[in-house]
Amino acid sequence: MDYDYFYEEESEQFAFYRIPKVLFTDERFRRISTSAKVLYGLLLDRVSLSARNRWMDEQGRVYIYYTLESIQADLLCANEKATKLLKELERYGLIERTVQGLCKPNRIYVKNFIRSRKTGLRDHENHESGVTNSVSLESRKSNGINTEKNNTEHSDTDLISSEDENRMEERQAYREYFMDTLSIDLMKERYPYDTDAIDEILELILDTVCTSRKTIGIAGEQRPAEVVKSRFMKLDSSHLEFVLKGLSENTTLVRNMKQYLLAALYNAPLTINNYYKSLVHHDMAEGNI
Repeated sequence: MDYDYFYEEESEQFAFYRIPKVLFTDERFRRISTSAKVLYGLLLDRVSLSARNRWMDEQGRVYIYYTLESIQADLLCANEKATKLLKELERYGLIERTVQGLCKPNRIYVKNFIRSRKTGLRDHENHESGVTNSVSLESRKSNGINTEKNNTEHSDTDLISSEDENRMEERQAYREYFMDTLSIDLMKERYPYDTDAIDEILELILDTVCTSRKTIGIAGEQRPAEVVKSRFMKLDSSHLEFVLKGLSENTTLVRNMKQYLLAALYNAPLTINNYYKSLVHHDMAEGNI
């Protein structure tokens, strides 16, 4: 078959299975077989559908159904191979299976490899901040607040609660994830004059994905926190570069930098293709191509 080439934005026209980049770059998962990583992507795809259908247990944990027969059909493999791949993902802690009994298929819990069980704090509500306990972008710049003591009753580090420690561990796990997926070190080499801005954007992203609030304000509208977090988890280095370009090209006064960046990051996955397409058309019209 002589297939055609891709033209302009056509590469974005398909639906994709999501295999997290970290499975290929993080040392914890390097030894997982490629087939098992592909299976994790198939399992992860079903999590979104299960969440929409409210397939959750009494603890609010999303589960999926994916029979051995379905795995065999999707991966074109035998029963033995499908069973081996599931056991491999279990061995690395990426899934958990529970037997239903009565001829019912097993429930499969796809595990969040960023958040460990002891850091998975979901019920605590922070009523003081728009995102998390971290200081806002403007406060860090204008007030010089010591973020290590912010929103704590005591300045003694010995009095940090176990909950605080769990949140710090969770934040560090997300930091490592975004350092990789956003290629932070590479971006700092590419934009040496924007290293402070890159650090501030990273902290804002961490504030957002680690928030315990139910909603987050984006462009004057309160959106479900889980929706915003999901959008932010899809960010990559191209989106970060897009936001940096927007900052450098903006000529109007930004009165609330945090809200400006939140909106830019939230909208980046939706607007980046049209932005670069318009640039190409502009250059073609000007005869620059």
